[in-house]
Amino acid sequence: MVEWRKRNDALGTVNRGDPAESGLCTLCRSDCMGKCETWMTSLKGRKMLYPRDFGEITSGSGNITAEGVGYHSLRIQGYTFGAEGIPAGLSNSPDDCVFTNVDTDTEFGNEVKTRCKVPIMTGALGSTFIAEKYWDSFAVGAALAGFPIVIGENVAGVDRNSVIENGRVKNAPEMDRRINIYQKYAGEYGGIFVQMNVEDTRNGVAEYIIDKYGNDVIIELKWGQGAKDIGGEIQVTSLDYALFLADRGYVVDPDPTLETVQQAFKSGSLKSFARHSRLGGTDLNSTDALKENFMERVEYLRKIGFKRISLKTGAYGMRGLAMALKFAAEAKLDLLTIDGAGGGTGMSPWNMMEHWGIPSLQLHNKAVEYANILTVEGFEVPDLALGGGLAREDHIFKALALGSPYVKLVCMGRAPMIPGFLGSNIEGVFKPGKKDSLNGHWDKLPPAVKELGDTPEAIFAGWYDVMDIVGRDEMKNIPFGAVALWTLADKLKAGLQQFMAGARKFSLPEINQNNLISANRETERETGIPYLTEALDEEAKKILRQ
Repeated sequence: MVEWRKRNDALGTVNRGDPAESGLCTLCRSDCMGKCETWMTSLKGRKMLYPRDFGEITSGSGNITAEGVGYHSLRIQGYTFGAEGIPAGLSNSPDDCVFTNVDTDTEFGNEVKTRCKVPIMTGALGSTFIAEKYWDSFAVGAALAGFPIVIGENVAGVDRNSVIENGRVKNAPEMDRRINIYQKYAGEYGGIFVQMNVEDTRNGVAEYIIDKYGNDVIIELKWGQGAKDIGGEIQVTSLDYALFLADRGYVVDPDPTLETVQQAFKSGSLKSFARHSRLGGTDLNSTDALKENFMERVEYLRKIGFKRISLKTGAYGMRGLAMALKFAAEAKLDLLTIDGAGGGTGMSPWNMMEHWGIPSLQLHNKAVEYANILTVEGFEVPDLALGGGLAREDHIFKALALGSPYVKLVCMGRAPMIPGFLGSNIEGVFKPGKKDSLNGHWDKLPPAVKELGDTPEAIFAGWYDVMDIVGRDEMKNIPFGAVALWTLADKLKAGLQQFMAGARKFSLPEINQNNLISANRETERETGIPYLTEALDEEAKKILRQ
């Protein structure tokens, strides 16, 4: 497809490997030296909204036609007059209706609202070693930018230093570290989720969180994700650690307790183990049984004190989607995240990612259809977040418009991780002796970074903005990866503001499906969004006939 090209000469970007619809490489390496659009944006920020070499070039789009059905096959409708949702204190004059005045603040929740400066959240960053290694960059960057971050499943269970007695977590140092670093830099915007799967429920993670942090944390129940239809995995290369995980009650493949497996590992023919999480709901045999179990779980979480509860579901299909929406509505949850196939942040079986589940646009479109049915039936639909291979500002606008009025956030998995990798690699060059600089990935700055400058202040477009937030003295404690993530978020916000201004929508609640058009007939048939020359066609003809 045209949009999924390997390089974009106008922006000066290149995909190292095969590009995904999001514009990221299908395989994103933490040591990558560049330079996809998200990678470049983490350094150059708003500069990446425009073609390179301004003043020396002209440029024209290469993405006028689109094949197939996906977010790439939706286009954004612009308008010639009007302005809706103008922020308080401003008028509808051309002096006030500029894109920098577009309000991108959003909020979600039932009784307790969580406010966000930009309508994005991270995907679940759980027990994978990459999430642990780069957590400070992810957490500090998200906190400073004012959007939520999600601590994924199994963090307490896989921590060697956590204490679990009689099946209950008593101490979870890695969990505490992750929560504390986010909270240190969080203001009135954003929030931190802690996700729970089968093992986390058994280990009493919810009880540990509510006792120690109260309602500073949002608890997220997990049914699944878009990358796979089995539980989460990590790979470990230590036999001792594999045995530790098996002793903790995890499924480890191959079984490290078997003598033949241990011999294979010691001989070198077996080099790693996969730790798996269990499937939920295997002891339930009907929709009613699942509903009863789910409602009991939500009621219990509220009983022990949680005021904010969310649910994440995956690309299971229409029945699973309907259950998630209906149960979440009846339970009055604060957020339901719907993750389509095509996403993913860590380790998932490759062919499962390629061949299972419902792609994002189709799944999200049905979610809106079902939400409308629930509304007609008298239910209050919970706030929604849509995820699955979304990375750019056009994706944000399209998802919010497609899901109006229910969708409040766009869940991004891999995109926010890239600035964490990139910034940490740059920090390793400047501070090779710093313990958490992740030095060793690069021994010097690659050309794509070096051309921007030879100091952090010159390399990161958002450096001084972050300094303005935290203060000059505190800047020495801010990970470079957090500066890079703030820089990416700032570009996404500015790009979203530009799309919204062109659609004459100056606050997020004004965006709706009328702001979208289908670029081909197949997308029109699938989504019901009018083909581009048929949208507003009747209104156009009335003008001609007057």
